[in-house]
Amino acid sequence: MSGGNITGGSVLRGSISRQRRHLGVASLFLIGHQAGEALVPVLVGVVIDEAVTTGDPRALAFWLLVLGLDFAMLSLSYRYGARRSWLADVLADQRLRLQLADRVLDPGGGAEAGRLPGSLANIAVADAKRVGIVNFALPLGLAAVAALVVAAIALLRISLPLGLLILLGTPPLLYAVHLLGKPLERRSGPEQERAAQASGVAADLVAGIRVLKGIGAEPAAVRRYVGTSRDALAATLRATGAQAWYQGAVLAANGIFLAVVALVGGRLAAQGAISVGELVAAVGLAQFLLTPLSIFGWVNGRIAQARASADRIAEVLSTAPAVTAGERPAPDPVPGAVRVRALTHGTLDGVDLEVPAGELLGVVTTDPADAVALLQCLGREVDPAGGAVELDGIALTEFTPSDARGAVLVAAHDAELFSGTVWDNVSAAAGRGADLEPAMAAAQADQVADALPAGRDTEITEQGRSLSGGQRQRIALARALAAGPPVLVLHDPTTAVDTVTEARIATGIRDVRRGRTTIVLTTSPALLAITDRVVVLDGGRVAAEGRHADLLHTDAHYRKAVLA
Repeated sequence: MSGGNITGGSVLRGSISRQRRHLGVASLFLIGHQAGEALVPVLVGVVIDEAVTTGDPRALAFWLLVLGLDFAMLSLSYRYGARRSWLADVLADQRLRLQLADRVLDPGGGAEAGRLPGSLANIAVADAKRVGIVNFALPLGLAAVAALVVAAIALLRISLPLGLLILLGTPPLLYAVHLLGKPLERRSGPEQERAAQASGVAADLVAGIRVLKGIGAEPAAVRRYVGTSRDALAATLRATGAQAWYQGAVLAANGIFLAVVALVGGRLAAQGAISVGELVAAVGLAQFLLTPLSIFGWVNGRIAQARASADRIAEVLSTAPAVTAGERPAPDPVPGAVRVRALTHGTLDGVDLEVPAGELLGVVTTDPADAVALLQCLGREVDPAGGAVELDGIALTEFTPSDARGAVLVAAHDAELFSGTVWDNVSAAAGRGADLEPAMAAAQADQVADALPAGRDTEITEQGRSLSGGQRQRIALARALAAGPPVLVLHDPTTAVDTVTEARIATGIRDVRRGRTTIVLTTSPALLAITDRVVVLDGGRVAAEGRHADLLHTDAHYRKAVLA
């Protein structure tokens, strides 16, 4: 992954360092808490033997004070340790989300390939949380180990058989708990995958709700989501069933183990091998052991789920970039001469095209797939199978993807708006202090703003859903024009506006972009009429070129494509 878009490497290293510090401190305090918990039954037994049995009030007061101090220590240790564990959890969760965001927003692309936006969001939220919570679980696991050690030592001092029972019986029990967690791990992956798929489908349906209503496709959309949702529900039920079975099995194993410990302790007390206080301490320790053993089960379950989530996160982070990243910085200034040389990609079959600096070129494609393929290559979204796109004699592949896209800006037909004001959207790519009025006027976006309740300060909802298609298109065009790149590539920027407005926009584009290279992929006669030259792509190759008016008279295919 190249340089982060959201956070740099030093920030991430600092986050990791803080996370480790929190983990270390949390482990120490939680170990103290569990050790203090284990000492409670031991101290109760001492109180019985040293004070209650003897009737010594001073000894009673002293050991009760010691017991009170132990409770105070374990209470404070838990509060501080749990807080530090939670901070380590939050830092890990945040770091994973930042890494995922950096990878998705990386100029090299590729992370989004084959994944719905909802699926990526699910990975960045649910999966990152499942992995992050391991930082909360690990200190608890270490504390549980400390509790077992303290309990085992105490039991060895009380009775060698009881201590050996704990020491020899705990490892097989822990291994059994680990094996019981395997089905949960296997089912956690499909559960998250199906939930992510359902989220992605829901996001797509919400984004396209107007289109679905317009074509009467609501029933088909509902059927699609219901089917996906049922698959997600089935996977969740299977995973939940596995978790319930796992937790029940862990409790049963713990109960059997504790029953054996209590039975052995009771027999020893009956034989007089241990005192009443030691019997109380042994029984209390046996009951206490349920806590660390339960913690082991919980920690193992969290780790099992985290493994499945970590695999999904690693799959995104390790996705190969969609384009190779050169290291040459873009020249300053950029004259803007574009040359497409023997370009082969998708439906394009050896396209040769030269666009001198400052030319306003129209491109007409008889097959929409040709336009998509050309836009992908110009916008550095893919590496072409053959040939090259050159900027001022240098292949775009030699520039970094961000520099290449800064010099050659492709304004897609379906460019989205973001939530914020009209002014925020238009100024997003413009330089600080740039005059946005010429771009607003050229795209006729000033008329859109004037018709809105708060003018340019009107808030736009996510993806511009509060606006009509034509309004969204004009604001998106104004944003592209305001960016003022050396080379601007526009794809059908006026399909949702009326003919009068389209003619005004065409004139505005010509005036604003005068002297800078502009390529317009369109079949709009109004836009083609203001170009310096038109190139026709047919069958993946350049079939004709000339001025718009000349091609209308001499080329029947062009006339059919433009006037149909």
